Amino acid sequence: MADATRKKADLRHRVAVLAEKIFSLVAFASLVPLCMMMEGCQTAQIRPDPRSQPFTTSMEVTGYDSGPTSCGWTRDWLGRPVYSYGPYKGKRKEVGITASGSRAKRGTVAADTRYYPFGTILHIPGYGYGRVEDRGGDIKGAHRLDLWFPTEREALKWGRRKNVRVTVWRPPPK
Repeated sequence: MADATRKKADLRHRVAVLAEKIFSLVAFASLVPLCMMMEGCQTAQIRPDPRSQPFTTSMEVTGYDSGPTSCGWTRDWLGRPVYSYGPYKGKRKEVGITASGSRAKRGTVAADTRYYPFGTILHIPGYGYGRVEDRGGDIKGAHRLDLWFPTEREALKWGRRKNVRVTVWRPPPK
């Protein structure tokens, strides 16, 4: 009889643990669509200057990260990051630092600064707001952007999107 009581108690414990795991999974799964609905919530601090006049244009938009594949760096024999090509080949590289000198973060955008100077605010559907803080070797012309992502996987998931309707606010004159 004691053996049967112990088996029942063990079964009740297993059911309770399983129910707790299912509840946690359901709670997490219900948050995923909520986060997806809040497009741009991670770029909430980036907003255009109300004095600047927006315009919308069609662009080709790609993703990049701070890794060696996206940003053209490798490690030297001491393990330090260095440029792998171009005029700075072999010279030290500060990983994650943009052309404007800021640290790359969600909302960092690379653009051709002849058309979109540093500080230009953009709204990209599916990404949210971004600020031009970087340049890219392949980012040439008025219709190309590169969006920063924290991982290569996320950048590749974004991929290359053509004909994206981007709203642009250039910085107001000083």
